[in-house]
Amino acid sequence: MEKTQKGLISLLAMAIVFSFAGCAGMSHRSQNTVVGAGVGAVGGAVLTGGSAVGTVGGAAVGGLVGHSIH
Repeated sequence: MEKTQKGLISLLAMAIVFSFAGCAGMSHRSQNTVVGAGVGAVGGAVLTGGSAVGTVGGAAVGGLVGHSIH
C-alpha cells in the first residue's frame, strides 16, 4: 500500500475514534448512523485503494445501514 493510502486510512480511523466522544448526548439511532458512516468510509477507502469516491460512497452506505439498525 502506498504511504498516502496508509496515512488516509490512519486519519479516518482516528476521526472515527474521536467522533465517539461527541456521541454522548446523541440518540441511539444517531450513534448508529455515525458509527456506520465511519466504518463505511474506512471500508470504502480500503476497498477502492483510497479513492475519494469510494470513501464517500462507503460513508453514505454505512450511514444508511447504521440508521436503519434499531
